[in-house]
Amino acid sequence: MEGFKGWEFLYQELSQKVTDNIDAVQWIDLWHNQVGFLQEEHPFTTPALFVAFRMLSADDLGELVQDANVQVDFYYFYETFLDTYQGSVNNTDALDYLKTVTEIHKLFHGFTGAHISEMRRVGFAPVDTGSAGNLYRISFAGKIIDATAKKVYHAATPGDVVITEGEAPVINKPKQFLIP
Repeated sequence: MEGFKGWEFLYQELSQKVTDNIDAVQWIDLWHNQVGFLQEEHPFTTPALFVAFRMLSADDLGELVQDANVQVDFYYFYETFLDTYQGSVNNTDALDYLKTVTEIHKLFHGFTGAHISEMRRVGFAPVDTGSAGNLYRISFAGKIIDATAKKVYHAATPGDVVITEGEAPVINKPKQFLIP
């Protein structure tokens, strides 16, 4: 693990891992309840995977660095108006959807990347969309060392500092005490 550099880097790393390994996912985006407002939202293709982050706990290590336990929620959405019950013509679509849910689990359970380590699944549940769509949330916990707020100091190397000879300044300090 290189170390956590920011949420944007973690998002890009996880998104690229999905893109490289799961062909069924047609859209990846940050989660903001897009499926609850399909008419008002910018259109997206499905199946779609949405990603959300939250911090579960953090221990301060000093110098504004934190050892944090984080949660990554993947919302996997597939819009369908078709019957997917057992024996239906579209039953294969439902099984493919569930197969992809399993692929997401296999891809991230035990994953350590450049920005997160020790990912493990901690939750799996359907989410009611109120519409004709299947939505499941697959949650993973992982660890990050967040040093993004740490102050960066630049060390001087020989040749970086120029010393000019001259007279030392005269400093007149007031006496702090009087000896009789």
